Amino acid sequence: MHIQRLPPQLANQIAAGEVVERPAAVVKELLENSLDAGATCIEINIERGGAKLIRVRDNGCGIRKDDLVLALSRHATSKISTLNDLENIISLGFRGEALASISSVSRLRLTSRTAEQTEAWHAYVEGCDQNVTLKPGAHPVGSTLTVLDLFYNTPARRKFMCTEKTEFNHINEIVRRIALSRFDVEFNLIHNGKLVHQYRQVKEKNQYELRLLSICSVAFLQHSLKLSWQNGQLSIWGWIADPAGVRKTTEMQYCYVNNRMIYDRLINHAIRQAYQNQLKDNQQPAYVLYLEVDPHQVDVNIHPAKRTLRFYQARLVHDFIYQAVTRVLQYSDAALLAEESDKQTILTCPPENRIPASISYLSLPSTCYKHTSPSSPATIIRRGLQLTNYSDNGCNGHQKYEDKVYGTIFPSATPQPHEIKKQPLLIPEHAVHTTLQESKSRTLCQVMMIHPPCYALIDWQNQPALLNLLVAARCLHQEQLNPSKGGVHSQPLLIPIRLILQKNEAAAIVHHQSLLVKMGLDIHTDQVHMILRAAPLPLRQANLQTLMPKLLGYLATQQEISLTMLAIWIAQNLVNKHRLWTSAQAIKLLTDLEQLCPQLGQSPPNELLQTIDLRAALAALNHG
Repeated sequence: MHIQRLPPQLANQIAAGEVVERPAAVVKELLENSLDAGATCIEINIERGGAKLIRVRDNGCGIRKDDLVLALSRHATSKISTLNDLENIISLGFRGEALASISSVSRLRLTSRTAEQTEAWHAYVEGCDQNVTLKPGAHPVGSTLTVLDLFYNTPARRKFMCTEKTEFNHINEIVRRIALSRFDVEFNLIHNGKLVHQYRQVKEKNQYELRLLSICSVAFLQHSLKLSWQNGQLSIWGWIADPAGVRKTTEMQYCYVNNRMIYDRLINHAIRQAYQNQLKDNQQPAYVLYLEVDPHQVDVNIHPAKRTLRFYQARLVHDFIYQAVTRVLQYSDAALLAEESDKQTILTCPPENRIPASISYLSLPSTCYKHTSPSSPATIIRRGLQLTNYSDNGCNGHQKYEDKVYGTIFPSATPQPHEIKKQPLLIPEHAVHTTLQESKSRTLCQVMMIHPPCYALIDWQNQPALLNLLVAARCLHQEQLNPSKGGVHSQPLLIPIRLILQKNEAAAIVHHQSLLVKMGLDIHTDQVHMILRAAPLPLRQANLQTLMPKLLGYLATQQEISLTMLAIWIAQNLVNKHRLWTSAQAIKLLTDLEQLCPQLGQSPPNELLQTIDLRAALAALNHG
């Protein structure tokens, strides 16, 4: 049997099997092309569930006449041109296969006009014949792509299509997901001549909940927690449902990476792990989340339909998402105590590297922000209070950050129901400034600079002082591992740690098994190997491959040891003595220390903080 080159028509139909699974897949590809073209208004017209007609019209930049024929050929795109472009993809489409694959199993007509052209042009191609016919026409700036009689020339594929209602439900879900990815674009969905959904353009961030309400359920919006978190080049924002809300909502999981809708098990695992035991086995977290990653750190070229992607630093992304969701769920506890049926909780966790070096955000008296929504869920109106403008003081060069807090700002103490009713809807501006000044006087310190390698120059009780960041980190880890604070919670590792054991180490695991379990270390052993499957939060950031042998060696020398002594040893060995600290890292450390160890802010030990006597310097200046 001789090897032969496949005809272009057959090659395109084979490719269509990867891209065009059903009418909803066609709608997805066409909508992504419209968004890449810069469209702000897109109309989707469907007939008979997409089997008869799929028409997508947009007001994007359009396609030039000279490029129309090329646009319908395989492996033709304007979005990448070199290998470097493939490693830095910022567009939704890039493979250049969608239109060729769709045209091979349908009758396709593409009409487009650019702003430079005086007239539009029609390009028509039919599956049995790949010759493109061009004709002039009338069309505003933008493009209209019409797909007629999908799978008309592939009866086997058409036979496996579901009913009209089912296929349209899949299309409707695709439009919903894409509409949630771009709030600045208007989407109109028409089925059999009837307008089914109209998602109007939303430009202001404080109105994003209006589109969220039109797409997600009212129960989700009422029980949603607003999330905003950033660390270096990773940032995540969006909404997650509190545990009470998950029980009242159907499965709703929308996730976007760089505005691309994806289905990713790693992200879902991180979120599920953050909820821990708050959900039952048959319940799934509900969320609408937007993850922003450096395009160089993501590979989106692993699936023809671009449904999934691969993170180059999967462990880092997993832990980042886990920490963000965990922090928001922790801060929601106070708000849940005052839950009412007509109120919605919104929490904002500000990014650590957007906090100014002079203010520690968690030292502010507001731990949660709660607002009252109108009785009619269809007309929710947000009334905002501009709390402050945070400008970055040397933290990675980020732009100015402005956060709007909606509704009442509660004091740090958990509010009682009768106290909540007395709170005004909006706090006067002078009251906010007063609160900020009061919080500054109560905070442990205000970081002014870092003296290498590990000392922070701070303003403590209106006098300069030096703070040892290594001691502060040790105190924080020791408090996090303190068993008297309600127990140490074990958290599964994304990748279990496997180590070869010495005889004394295996004996130490057996002898101190109950102690290790109480410390949150889930260790399984077969006398030769050890597998660490879970660890407490402080240890997740450590090099466990190095720390665990040291820990087992230490336990092998101890016949009896208490949980407190073990926590002290782990805390001492978690501190990296060769670390070079930055202002942002110091602020985060002291913020967490203030929350977990408030007593250190009142009477810090000498090894942690030493004040600086300025009298000699002042005397020299006065005499000079």
